[in-house]
Amino acid sequence: MSKVIITVSLTGGVQTKVDNPNLPEQPDEIAEDAYNCFNEGASIAHFHARNKEGKPSGDVEIFKEIHAAVKAKCNIIIQDSTGGGPGLNFEQRLACLDAEPEMASLNMGSMLRTIGKSAGTTWANPRVELERFAGEMLKRDIKAEMEIYHHGMIREMKNFINKGLIKKPYYVNFVMGMAYQGAVEATWQNLTTIVHQLPPDTIFNCCAIGRAQIPITTLSVLLGGHARVGMEDNIYYSKGVLAKSNAQMVAKSVKIIRDIDYEIASPDEAREILGLKKA
Repeated sequence: MSKVIITVSLTGGVQTKVDNPNLPEQPDEIAEDAYNCFNEGASIAHFHARNKEGKPSGDVEIFKEIHAAVKAKCNIIIQDSTGGGPGLNFEQRLACLDAEPEMASLNMGSMLRTIGKSAGTTWANPRVELERFAGEMLKRDIKAEMEIYHHGMIREMKNFINKGLIKKPYYVNFVMGMAYQGAVEATWQNLTTIVHQLPPDTIFNCCAIGRAQIPITTLSVLLGGHARVGMEDNIYYSKGVLAKSNAQMVAKSVKIIRDIDYEIASPDEAREILGLKKA
């Protein structure tokens, strides 16, 4: 049985300090939170960049600042987001690759936002751009984490495989319960059916939005996968109680996973599982 990889998604592209004042936005607080998450058992940190006003940014210099601050503290795996956030174009979303992360997210299709200030706007990820993003990651030896929001997106993953745009072991993250038209609800039925459609040589991770975070990520582990937690996906520690930090959320998940007799992967063990270079 492989050890469980815990990913922490610290900031995201939507939540703000108005939603939870403990959300890390600037490089120094992001790095400190990532270090605390590493100490609690996280082996991958998923980063979004924010400008000085706290808005999503694709500025490569901000990503470099985050990376440097994190590397000075620990050897957690650095994974940048190419999803970015509302308002960023394709070039801005892709710019983080110039900061040379070990991994990067790759969203696998287009959907329509349904809530918030951006409701009714399209989050466009056409195939031609997906292939370009995958090609850039492959060229730079950056491991793609394919973000899959519904069963149909596995078709795009198979397109990557057929065109040699991703390397084994393939790595996907199921995003469940997101408020997009087309995204699947965070239910055990959806998770179990989508897992059974994965191509061979695929490692899967899972995240879930809001109160579904812990139940669904725990089920992911029981099904042979891995887990992502953090304030990008859920700003609450428990019902009505805002999370004090991402490290608090990692600690909660780690305790549950250990209580059901699974072991937690260190960053170097996660690198071995995922086929990454040693740090």
